[in-house]
Amino acid sequence: MAGESQTTVGYIQHHLTNLTYGKLPAGYERLDESGHVHEVLTQDTWTLAHSSVEAAAMGFMAIHVDSMLWSIGLGFLFLLIFARIAKRAHSGVPRGSQNLLEMIIGFIDQTVKDGFHHKNAMIAPMALTIFMWIILMNTMDLVPVDWIPAFMGWVTGNPHFFFKVVPTTDPNVTLGMGFTVFGLMVYFTIAKKGFMGFVKELTLHPFHSPKWYVNILLVPINFALEAISWISKPISLGLRLFGNMYAGEMIFILIATMFGAGLVLGIFAGVLQWAWAVFHILVITLQAFVFMVLTIVYMATAHQIEEEDQFH
Repeated sequence: MAGESQTTVGYIQHHLTNLTYGKLPAGYERLDESGHVHEVLTQDTWTLAHSSVEAAAMGFMAIHVDSMLWSIGLGFLFLLIFARIAKRAHSGVPRGSQNLLEMIIGFIDQTVKDGFHHKNAMIAPMALTIFMWIILMNTMDLVPVDWIPAFMGWVTGNPHFFFKVVPTTDPNVTLGMGFTVFGLMVYFTIAKKGFMGFVKELTLHPFHSPKWYVNILLVPINFALEAISWISKPISLGLRLFGNMYAGEMIFILIATMFGAGLVLGIFAGVLQWAWAVFHILVITLQAFVFMVLTIVYMATAHQIEEEDQFH
């Protein structure tokens, strides 16, 4: 039982470990599969991690190669598909892919109009890009968990080759998107309200008094509250997407471990996998929609200038 448990744990850990490229320090002892030292690095070395321990030792500057490849590749796929459909679009009755594209664009456009009541030609294309990009990345979760890692293991000759295929199960990807939205919030807030308007928003809100000496006392409290409010936005945006997709991926992996436990459990696992995949389609779509809507709301807040009148 201990051996089986260890095998199951190793299987889960393998599927949750990214293909990581980073720098190992001089003197680092690299271990083989048996846990014995097989190499001692004589100098700082940039290399692919052979284990989750090595990946952790590479620190913050390490790159998750699989997450980068899949996220960028799926982004280009989105651009390619939409460009091809747009190139063949006509003014007649839309059919097939053009009809689907117009439905998606119409849905995004209406969502932006409902939540963003300002003039900025960038918001709708950004909302469309976010929605479709996250949909594509999330949809990779529907690919059976062993197919692509096993294929890459066959290509590289290493059956233990790390290769995660769902970029949104990597917090580096989701938080990266969240902080990009945060950067745009700061930019548009300063662009629309001016730098002093941005400072006033951080220091004279939510508590404000017509007496200047009272405001001086309120500034530290306002700044602390607003700083927490601002920094929590990108973190919650990224972690919400990561948490939901990571949990979904974990359930797929746990179901996959049942296939090696006999015929009866294998059949049961097949039914469970199908049922979870059907339900997960809703999660995939909903998480993309939530991320897009919150981005629109944050952009609308950055453009909102009426509140500033009470501070002048």
